[in-house]
Amino acid sequence: MAVSESDDEGSDRARGKWRAKKKQRPFWQELPILIVIAAVIAALTVSFVGRPYVIPSESMEPTLHGCSGCTGDRIYVQKLSYYWGDPVPGDVVVFVGPPSWNTRYQSIRSDNAVVRGVQNFFSFFGLVPPDENDLVKRVIATGGQTVQCCDDQGRILVNGKPLDEPYVKSDFAWVSGQQNATYPSGRVFGPVKVPDGNVWVMGDNRNHSADSRAHVSDELQGTVPLDNIRGKAVFKIWPPGRIGPVRAQDPQQN
Repeated sequence: MAVSESDDEGSDRARGKWRAKKKQRPFWQELPILIVIAAVIAALTVSFVGRPYVIPSESMEPTLHGCSGCTGDRIYVQKLSYYWGDPVPGDVVVFVGPPSWNTRYQSIRSDNAVVRGVQNFFSFFGLVPPDENDLVKRVIATGGQTVQCCDDQGRILVNGKPLDEPYVKSDFAWVSGQQNATYPSGRVFGPVKVPDGNVWVMGDNRNHSADSRAHVSDELQGTVPLDNIRGKAVFKIWPPGRIGPVRAQDPQQN
């Protein structure tokens, strides 16, 4: 018996409806898949693009706000810039403190093994801070440059040239001709030649920042290896009244 054209069309429509019904899944079945996809994207973003950090101290005032018991700035730190180049003077960077910088650091992880495992798991996806001594400072000098303080006006010198640092609003008092080499009660340090592959960093709030100056006696003379740098601070994302870019200002361009 011959099959009519209308019968063929009816069969095609029936098969199409069957396929459509077969492809549709309940939302509760799709939800785990969506969660896994979102988690993978979050992990890749944290690992290769960037992540937020919280400012815990006042060492970068007024550029970045932070203090004990207050709502510190939340900043976004991106990693992409340093895949194709190294930090330059004026960049605000987040880095892991070298060994001699970690004497007062206490782990933020729980003593309970199960809770600690959960914290480490969520840290991988950027939902919990990493368990490391992350610090934020401004790059002042890079590998091969010589940094010291001070000239007769109290300015920091890099390769013998004074820096222009408009971001510094608070510093130790300077008396011309007074040479006091004790930190933190004084300001004089160096000269220090920054090794290749390292940077010299300082906080914008100079009299409240334990930065490279506080570690000149260690094996790295206070410098920070590039491998320790987690990324470049580019934006303040919280609180609302502080939202805005974190500007890199090269102090050597004067």
